[in-house]
Amino acid sequence: MIDTSRRWLRRNQSNFAVGVGVLGAGYVAGQYVLSKIAETRQRMSEDRVAKENLRRRFQQNQEDCTITVLALLPTATENVLEVLPVERITQDLQQKKAERLGRSAATLDNSSAIPSSGPSSVTDDDGRSLASFQSESYLHASQMVASTSIPGEVGPSRPTKSKAQLWNELKITSVTRAFTLLYTLSLLTLFTRIQLNLLGRRNYLASVVSMASHSPQDPTISLENLDDDNVEQSYGNDFEINRKFLTFSWWLLHRGWRDVMQKVEVAVKAVFGPLNPREDLPLEKFSALVLEVRRKVEGATAEERRSHKWLPYLLPPREQEELVLRESGMLKSPSKSQIATIPSPPASPAAESPRSSLSSASLRRLLDETSDLIDSPPFTQIFTLLLDTTFSHLTDREIRTEAYRLPDPSSMPRVQEVPDLDSSLAKAKLAAILAVVTKQAHAIGNGVPNAYAQAIENVKELEAFAAVIYSSHFEFEALGDARSEQLTTEPPMREEGWSEKQGAGMVGAATGVFEGVWGKITGS
Repeated sequence: MIDTSRRWLRRNQSNFAVGVGVLGAGYVAGQYVLSKIAETRQRMSEDRVAKENLRRRFQQNQEDCTITVLALLPTATENVLEVLPVERITQDLQQKKAERLGRSAATLDNSSAIPSSGPSSVTDDDGRSLASFQSESYLHASQMVASTSIPGEVGPSRPTKSKAQLWNELKITSVTRAFTLLYTLSLLTLFTRIQLNLLGRRNYLASVVSMASHSPQDPTISLENLDDDNVEQSYGNDFEINRKFLTFSWWLLHRGWRDVMQKVEVAVKAVFGPLNPREDLPLEKFSALVLEVRRKVEGATAEERRSHKWLPYLLPPREQEELVLRESGMLKSPSKSQIATIPSPPASPAAESPRSSLSSASLRRLLDETSDLIDSPPFTQIFTLLLDTTFSHLTDREIRTEAYRLPDPSSMPRVQEVPDLDSSLAKAKLAAILAVVTKQAHAIGNGVPNAYAQAIENVKELEAFAAVIYSSHFEFEALGDARSEQLTTEPPMREEGWSEKQGAGMVGAATGVFEGVWGKITGS
């Protein structure tokens, strides 16, 4: 029996070996498949967490952009209200009206003649127009000081103007002020989105690199690394560099808006100059006049709008960048004694510390990438959409409801069997429209809540443009540039040819990503 079993085992030992091999291979393959499934699940979970983290960071970044715009806008508004004093012109008109009424009363006391009805109607018309300005306008602080002068004190004499000249100045100044604030708000919104999304992307990449370089099981404490080999510094996650970069909004708030105002004022004079304040304007005609002003400012055709450069309004020339940092308080102006004792700079750039060289390079890259984005076609396209939204809110909602007494189109039902009032037949005097425009200038700059900023937030394409900036990966190339600069002693300033070559590639890549993200957000 035992011999038989041995012979049977010898005859089938190869079969047993094959069976054991098959079972072993099956077990190994099964364990491999299970490990891959577990690894895939873990990767999917990590990707889901990473995407949620990225989405949360992006949404928080957009909220920070809105808060920043609302915090910076009053600075530009203060400057605009000071240069374009509509309320002071209104006070001059009211003073002339009071003087005219005083002379009329004196004439009535000395004469028994009955005045004709013609001048009385004209006076009543002017009085209603000035009353609308008085009730709809606010008074700037500097204008209040000028208007509350001591009776015995002799103030600075101003040239005496006629009533017609004051009305023409009031017409141009009120429209220019409101339109300038709309352009400034739109430019500030786009510029802030670019700035904070660039910094948000850099900080996110720095945090990802930092998390990847440290194992979760590593119990050691990581201290702040300010050495030249710190990857976060190469990515620009530096508080001082971020502060300097954000400071460049000073240019728009103190210099750029003046250039915008001059351009808008020329267009307003050409379009609204020939109009009489007593003239009745239909809403469609006023909308056409606003559109004509925009064409003169932005360009009449799509090609003219694309070729128009808004970069000089947002960023200073390279030779004035240090001026911006000094005026904003980031750099201290040296005194004359300090200038006399400052030694001459070294001939070799190697004498410059690596830390300051890296900081200059990081700030330079941020400014260059911002310039490339501002000069890109998507910027002009988004800027046009923002202006469409803000001007539509001013004309089709505020002026429509307050000056023309028409219902708000957003509150009207979609289907109306019998229209209550035909908007094409409604008319309003230009003086009444100017009163609403004057009031809305304060709502644009200092409104709480700011309806114009809320209207801009509803533009989906603006979020798409921010998503392009936040999700682009140009920083990987910048990291390589920073590494090469650390190993060499070349100055951190880029060559002039770099902007044209690299900037064209950046704009092209941004346009491709923009189209994809645009479609996802807008659903087109």
